[in-house]
Amino acid sequence: MQVLPATLEKLSFDRVIAALAERAATPLGRERALLVRPDLDDAARTLAFERTDEVLLGDDLALGGVEDVRPLVERVRDGGVLDGREILSIAYTMDAAATVRRAIASGDRPRLRELAEAMTSFDGVLRLVREQLDTQGEVRDDATPKLREIRRRLQPLRGRIRERLAQLLAQHSEHVQDPIVTLRRDRYVIPIKASAQSRVPGIVVDTSDSGQTVFVEPAPVVPMNNELVLLEFEERDEVRRILLALGQRVAFEPGLEPTLAALAELDLALASARLAREWRLTRPDVAEGAPVALPDARHPLVEACVPNDVLLGGAGGDERLMVVTGPNAGGKTVLLKTLGLAVLMAHAGLFVAAGAERRADGRPRRVRLPRVASLLTDIGDEQSIEASLSTYAAHLTNLRRIVDVADPDTLVLVDELGSGTDPDEGAALSQAILEVLVERRAVGLVTTHLAPLKVFASRTEGVRNAAMRFDVEALEPTFELTIGQPGRSYALAIARRIGLEEPLLQRAEALLGPEGARLERLLETLEGQRDALQRELDAARSSSDQARAEAELLRTQIERLRERESELLAQAGEKADALLHDTLQRATQLRRTAREQPEQRGKALEAIQALRRETRQKAAQGGGEAREQRPVKTDPLRPGQVVRVASYEAEGPIVEIRGDTLVVRLGLLKVEVPRRDVAPVAPKEPKARAPGRSGGPGLATPAAAGFERELNVRGERVEGALEAIRDFVSEAHALQVESVRILHGKGTGVLRDAVRQYLREERLVSKFEDAVPYEGGHGVTVAYLRE
Repeated sequence: MQVLPATLEKLSFDRVIAALAERAATPLGRERALLVRPDLDDAARTLAFERTDEVLLGDDLALGGVEDVRPLVERVRDGGVLDGREILSIAYTMDAAATVRRAIASGDRPRLRELAEAMTSFDGVLRLVREQLDTQGEVRDDATPKLREIRRRLQPLRGRIRERLAQLLAQHSEHVQDPIVTLRRDRYVIPIKASAQSRVPGIVVDTSDSGQTVFVEPAPVVPMNNELVLLEFEERDEVRRILLALGQRVAFEPGLEPTLAALAELDLALASARLAREWRLTRPDVAEGAPVALPDARHPLVEACVPNDVLLGGAGGDERLMVVTGPNAGGKTVLLKTLGLAVLMAHAGLFVAAGAERRADGRPRRVRLPRVASLLTDIGDEQSIEASLSTYAAHLTNLRRIVDVADPDTLVLVDELGSGTDPDEGAALSQAILEVLVERRAVGLVTTHLAPLKVFASRTEGVRNAAMRFDVEALEPTFELTIGQPGRSYALAIARRIGLEEPLLQRAEALLGPEGARLERLLETLEGQRDALQRELDAARSSSDQARAEAELLRTQIERLRERESELLAQAGEKADALLHDTLQRATQLRRTAREQPEQRGKALEAIQALRRETRQKAAQGGGEAREQRPVKTDPLRPGQVVRVASYEAEGPIVEIRGDTLVVRLGLLKVEVPRRDVAPVAPKEPKARAPGRSGGPGLATPAAAGFERELNVRGERVEGALEAIRDFVSEAHALQVESVRILHGKGTGVLRDAVRQYLREERLVSKFEDAVPYEGGHGVTVAYLRE
């Protein structure tokens, strides 16, 4: 679409784009949103619409962890070296992209899946980063054999130096200023009184600010300090070499640039969907020669904007021009800008502010727009002192361009046509311009106050009259558009309403002339007829509303009967709840006995099984009574239950239930998914054990089937977490569980290290390892128990 930058500004398109950028989740998405322009071809526009639709109709996607790492990548490609944290930033972005890719790659959203297929999983490079860097971005000791050997020698050497200096401090205690070992200029020294400097053989490395203390490197430690400095140089060079190689590996990863571009497009689609949801926007149908059909059109940037239907004929239809009249401040300009902004948003691949209200039968109202090649406008005062242009001359400059360019693929928006000059001459010139637009079959909306143009619109085929209504009694506009008849300017009516003297008004009518008076009376009559029809329509709607109210009353009575039925069934449910509460208390006591009294463990497990059999028998006995009446609907899903999320192709426990939305933990991520997208996962059969276990030859105990095999200690203090893990592992071992999962999170790594140190020393644990990446990675530890 051809459109001038000034037109974009006048139609507030830049404000819409700014709002779109604010809803992007990443710097990549914000940059991409600010580049959106109404210049998409048919294929690109349709693609943008379909991506937004798939986001709105499917599960929400999170882009947490995605950063704009392009400056870091560019620095590496220019020969720079990244530190560990900067490399981690690139790796986290890669990891987030891989997570998003898995989330949408197997779903039923083909347009978003195309973006996922453009991304890379980065498994190899992410594994290398984890092997060489810790969570703080520091190079690991075992990153390379050479660095491991250097650091293996460094720490003992530092210890020997400090030990030798401590001996020298004791030996020269009378000359020591402070009995401490310190570092000056990267060398270990001791503080000696300046007056006793010659008493301690060595090299003066530094002095205090007061000059009272000298920092001496004693002669016996000079060789050791030299060795330490050489080792530190070797360590620094090796760390730099590792960071340089690792930075180049991540920066030159082949799939990085396409992945960042795909993430930007995905974030743009997410932002477009958020804008559509928050502003109640609708997807338009854009086609060559289509009519303008904007039901309930609103200006999205005008608060509490009154919606109006904007309808103009298509390629084969009539009335491609609309002449809108009415009083000042009645909403004509807002209506004109509403149409222009809708066309710009649609051609930029955004939904438009129309069609939010549905029909009486519940179906959405169709929003249609023509494919526009040029958007030509004349809006506002463009007076220019520098160019020696008056207001009217500036309008004529715009109108000349409109007349030169106008064709069937042009949308024309003209505000206050014919204003700024002599009314008669302005009306004549304006009518001639409208005739050219009609002849060239341009689509357009024109606002004016000139009475001759109202008459022209009513007599000319292809032109439609419309008016913005005004409440004379209240002396305020209603901002409602009435199509099919011209509007009045209401100057004399408003003057009479506010009490101007009647002789003065009669003189004004006489000066207006018979033709003008006749036109005003005709318009007043038409308004009266329209109001009468509106009252009849309101009466018909009232009767329809009454019928619906009576139907609603019947539905309410039926619902009350159903509620009574539910109350009766709920009483039976309360008895079942009491039984369940008692059973849970008994089961808790038995589990505590099995954990705290090893000699009673076998009897406690048998008692738990007996309790389960007893519960099943009571449930079966109560089933006959329940079958006689419809059972109370209970939620089959509950917090803690493991479910499978189809759109993510992953399993995890339910964290929270929010009506029709569930919060499910998938590895380290919590995602919101609709209830319809999840399915309960049956408890997995325990694997066969080797002969000799108490559960029978090669079998786990039946009690293990109900044991929750995952413990979440994220956010807890180390002492409390280890205590909980100790009980958890003991109970799992008693129930002959083969393996358990401990969810500690990534964080700073302190809790993770403490957990693994405990598992390393726990005699009941044979080995432990990270969970697989899509089930938590190094934020989850899987521990295997001994037989």
